[in-house]
Amino acid sequence: MSITQLTAPGDRRSEMMAEVRIGLTAYNKHLPSKYFYDARGSQLFEQITTLPEYYLTASEIEILEESADTILEVARPLEIVELGSGSSRKTTLLIEAMGRVGGRRYAPIDISEDPLRAAAKELGAAYDWLEVEAFIGDYLTDLDKVPRPGSRLIVFLGSTVGNYTPTMRHALFRSVRAAMQPGDHFLLGVDLVKDEATMIDAYDDPAGVSAEFNKNVLAVINAELDGDIPLGAFEHRTRFDSETGCMSQSLRATRPVTANIRAIDLAVTFEQGEEIHTEVSCKFDEGRIRDEFLAAGMELKHWLTDSRDYYALALGAPLA
Repeated sequence: MSITQLTAPGDRRSEMMAEVRIGLTAYNKHLPSKYFYDARGSQLFEQITTLPEYYLTASEIEILEESADTILEVARPLEIVELGSGSSRKTTLLIEAMGRVGGRRYAPIDISEDPLRAAAKELGAAYDWLEVEAFIGDYLTDLDKVPRPGSRLIVFLGSTVGNYTPTMRHALFRSVRAAMQPGDHFLLGVDLVKDEATMIDAYDDPAGVSAEFNKNVLAVINAELDGDIPLGAFEHRTRFDSETGCMSQSLRATRPVTANIRAIDLAVTFEQGEEIHTEVSCKFDEGRIRDEFLAAGMELKHWLTDSRDYYALALGAPLA
């Protein structure tokens, strides 16, 4: 197991200070969803993935349990390059299938070192035949710096692509295409458009775990930037925008609020009913992914769905 730094480590605190200032002084307030994920936020998200309403994880696992061998027989890579650090059931299904077609290397790339190190250690211990080389970097800009031993399958699971705006998705797909050669493949997990009630329940569960996860972005800001935003003054909101095909999550003030974020010397006020946008979760169909792949120089080779047509894995390849 090895870990390679592709770019100089950034100053996360300075970046956070700048982004929080910009977001909370904007006319339409917003915060980056990446700040959900401190230790508590990661724990809450793992809890969400086990809820009966949150169908995404179970649906993706269902497809992989049924089709991982088929996917790897088509791709036949010597390595899997994963965008993000994965040591979950989904990643292990792909690694095991890769081993059955002669692949031997797993190369995750992530901006955060701790989850990378944990995933690399766990997978390296589980498979003594597996070469694990992890890379610290941003896959939008650093993916083409990952050295290659031969054919590769680039993997982006979990419908994380749904958190990207169309412009960001195009940049991501172009980055993936730039890191591919003939014979390479790209496996993308996407959530599909379905009835609105099912989608809303997935992001607003009766147990309130999704609401606690959403509010955790405020807890992170309070802890890291010496803030006093009252979490109890905000309620979790989720809605579906049929024009964009995206779920939108926000926090709405239930009363007038004045809060201080001392690390950036910022006093921020909220009127009752004012919202902070926290996340977008876009949904797709086959035609949309086919078109976005083509715009980035890839073709959609296979489209695999779960038994309810709730979720899909799209397997792409470079255009000839």
